[in-house]
Amino acid sequence: MRTADWTDSVSVLDRVTAVFDAFGDHDEGLGISELARRANLPKSTVSRIAADLVTQRFLDRDGDRLYLGVRLFELAMAVERPRRLRHAALPVMSDLRDVTGHSVQLAVLEDDDVVFVMIVRGGTESKPAVRVGERLPARGTALGKAMLAYSPQSVVELVIAGAPAGLDGRVPCDPAELRRALADIRKSGLAIEKEASANDSVCVAAPILGLGGVPIAAISVVGSAPGLVPERIGPAVRAAAMALGRRLGAEHVR
Repeated sequence: MRTADWTDSVSVLDRVTAVFDAFGDHDEGLGISELARRANLPKSTVSRIAADLVTQRFLDRDGDRLYLGVRLFELAMAVERPRRLRHAALPVMSDLRDVTGHSVQLAVLEDDDVVFVMIVRGGTESKPAVRVGERLPARGTALGKAMLAYSPQSVVELVIAGAPAGLDGRVPCDPAELRRALADIRKSGLAIEKEASANDSVCVAAPILGLGGVPIAAISVVGSAPGLVPERIGPAVRAAAMALGRRLGAEHVR
């Protein structure tokens, strides 16, 4: 990118930011002239920027007045959810790591993938096989199956419909087999499997359920197969998931 291009890009971003900042706490909206004055920008510039922002739903127009748009609130909620989740999860995950000695993972379900939002490493664990922000097919991970087991049937069917032929040859491709696995998870409250992303690791996961029993996220303990015994780890993972569910529920009520 040429220097001029970079300067132009920054200038546009600065102008858009100035337009947003001009709203402050003006819930009653602003006209173009007032918006330009507050943003300290030419009226013609603000008019062009506002037109584009309205098209993209970042601003709403009602008559001759402009308001912050619904898309901004959608983005704000998208940021707030994982931040609130991480804040609530850290002490629970740290306790679970201390109790088990293994790494603890937190993930959410997004479309037909799991997205890792937080990892607390065990004291003796090597480098984690996954990174924060990484996505994996939900049907191929214990974390994903833990959430799918408690998701509406329509969500499960969408995952099955969009499923690939297999993940490294280890993800069940048979829809009936996946449904049976999810039924078993509902009975035990745990999903246990050898991770397709790390050949020598075992993952024990439990869903974090919100209001109405809907999965908010899932928590897991992952470690090397010889040192991680699911029957011993399972109760601690379930307890951590329940504790985090209560913690998030209490925050939701406040």
